[in-house]
Amino acid sequence: MLIKTHRDGFNHPLPSDITPQSIYAGRRDLMKLMATGVAGAAMASWSGREAHAQGINRPGKLAALAGANSAVAGALVMDKVTDYKLSSTYNNFYEFGTDKADPARNAHTLKTTPWTVEVEGLVKKPAKYTLEDLLKLSAQEERIYRLRCVEGWSMVVPWVGYSMSELIKRVEPLSNAKYVEFVTQADPKTMPFVGSRVLEWPYVEGLRLDEAMHPLTLLTFGMYGEVLPNQNGAPVRLVVPWKYGFKSGKSLVKIRFTDKQPATAWNKAAAEEYGFFSNVNPSVDHPRWSQATERRIGEDGLFAKKRPTLMFNGYEAQVGQLYAGMDLKKFF
Repeated sequence: MLIKTHRDGFNHPLPSDITPQSIYAGRRDLMKLMATGVAGAAMASWSGREAHAQGINRPGKLAALAGANSAVAGALVMDKVTDYKLSSTYNNFYEFGTDKADPARNAHTLKTTPWTVEVEGLVKKPAKYTLEDLLKLSAQEERIYRLRCVEGWSMVVPWVGYSMSELIKRVEPLSNAKYVEFVTQADPKTMPFVGSRVLEWPYVEGLRLDEAMHPLTLLTFGMYGEVLPNQNGAPVRLVVPWKYGFKSGKSLVKIRFTDKQPATAWNKAAAEEYGFFSNVNPSVDHPRWSQATERRIGEDGLFAKKRPTLMFNGYEAQVGQLYAGMDLKKFF
């Protein structure tokens, strides 16, 4: 089912209203969905993932799903959506290069079928899920309209996925499970920069269990109503919209439940710059720049006035209670 988040009576636009019409022209290899009982819909075929449009890796359109309302009050951020071409060509995905344009140029080598995500650790029901299995767990679609990165720039992206809690409830974490670790694919044959010294591989991220259970934490399969392009983390990624972008691990292959805080990639690389929590917090400066303001990709010129950064990326009402009593300058 389609979860439509809304506020003040405003409903999400359709994908065709979000993306410029020129982007939709010339589309090849449309993706198919099939009904699957109570699940509602699932991928029938993932062929065509390597389709290209306008010189970028763009898979086929994801069909619309039947709708229901979101349980997350006020989740919609009513901002102009970033143009698809910008959000799919200005990326951080260091397995494919460190320049923002590298992933769109290089990620065509990523093989997304077949794909398996292993769930292990402190759970009653460890399992290996194929991509099709994950799609059948919940047919919810939720669009979260903000993802901001630490360099002072931001995008507004309509993600397609469902709450991570749907998967977590199925595997039944044990009472001593406190954290969830997310491990990204690290294949030097298909990811040419794996092995570079910029980070330790595989790329690992982590959340506290209560953060992972929050309905805004998404297991994500698409954007703009379509399956994820390779450079944006295909075929399945994490989206945590109140944290900086590097917390949302891409191309996930393993989810591990643990009683210890995971050693995450950027925290290991530069702990003084990248804390474990990495919540969007304008009052905590990066050691080398202020995070009090940001520039929205595609809207502002180089010398245009930046906009103020919002606490928890604008989701303070929804997630602030997760950090009640914590010193957010110490636990940054």
